[in-house]
Amino acid sequence: MNKKDVASIRKQFKAGNDLLKINEIFNVYIMKETSEIYHHQSQLFEMLDQDQQELFMNNFKKLLTGQLDEKLFELKFQRDAKNNSQLILHQGLLSSDVEGWKEQMLLIVEKMLKDRQYEMDIVVTFIRGEYLKPMKRPGEEAEESERDAVYSHSFILCSINKTQEPKKELLFDYVEKEFKYHFVVDPIINLNAPISGFLFPCFTDNAADVNHILYSAGKVHEPDHQFIEEVLNGEETMTAKEDKIAFEEIVKDVIGDQLNTSTLSNVYEEINRVIEEIEDEETPKLDCKDVEHILKMSGLEDVNTEKVETAFQRVLDDENYELKASSIVPKYKSKSIKINTKVANISISPQDLRYVRQVNFNGKRYIMIEVEEDTVIEGFTMIPEAFNGNIVNS
Repeated sequence: MNKKDVASIRKQFKAGNDLLKINEIFNVYIMKETSEIYHHQSQLFEMLDQDQQELFMNNFKKLLTGQLDEKLFELKFQRDAKNNSQLILHQGLLSSDVEGWKEQMLLIVEKMLKDRQYEMDIVVTFIRGEYLKPMKRPGEEAEESERDAVYSHSFILCSINKTQEPKKELLFDYVEKEFKYHFVVDPIINLNAPISGFLFPCFTDNAADVNHILYSAGKVHEPDHQFIEEVLNGEETMTAKEDKIAFEEIVKDVIGDQLNTSTLSNVYEEINRVIEEIEDEETPKLDCKDVEHILKMSGLEDVNTEKVETAFQRVLDDENYELKASSIVPKYKSKSIKINTKVANISISPQDLRYVRQVNFNGKRYIMIEVEEDTVIEGFTMIPEAFNGNIVNS
């Protein structure tokens, strides 16, 4: 799934949407002390009152919110895994009766509880539904064709939420005209911040992909690898942050750990060109040959295939691994690069990095920024200062 596919299904979760039909909702309450199911309940989603529906809709939206490879991860199922979740979920999706669907979802919960101790009571919510995506017909009025033909997508979504202790409050009774201590014993289910979950199957180019599952982590760059591998039976994944670190280590292994800003700017420009060339296609990835080509095109010397392959093997233990290009380059047109010093912190975009230099002058190091306009500080225009004929060495 790309970000457009995720956004397409995320925006369906709103009240009164005739393109989304949620059939059943199945809630499972798990006790932290015993790691056992305390209670489970299934009912038709449309039987919930409107306020409850909106609470869950917002929860599902938040589950599917975040950047790919940072908080959301498309996972490929492991081959030949025992008690495979792919088969369990597929059978649940195709089940013709509610009891059969519940039985499959409880198998997923059983896998969640195996060798796992949660720090708080949790509630696992499953829904089974369908959303319809109108086909676009060129040359036709939208009002006439919007519902004329649609893609139909059946799915299962799981949201895992923690519980929290209710607040102890002091209330004022208007009738009795007295202050009262108020304490609710029942735990509160926090639907505002799901701690994990998934969507099955993935959808790509309006087609279901049952060989992949979309996993949602509770925090950015912190996927639960145990949940991914043992519960979902997904293949090991790397976050965007880990991909970026791996690329940096590969480059250091090939050319050393020193670069001038002009060369680094060239590297980012080459990667961004790859992203833009295949923007509307599958997520662009970089293998050994791509990285070698980028480094050579960026003006780096003494770069060859053997060095890059060796670096891939040393850093990733896999010379065939493909790095996601969008994970490597900072956001190209925003001030995403941070230069931190004891004197000042500077934010600059990758495309403007070429205007920054570290220079040596009179035995001291300086950061020099090329600008086209006068610099204004606190309302005062700075007076240009000459270097008294001395040469500035970069």
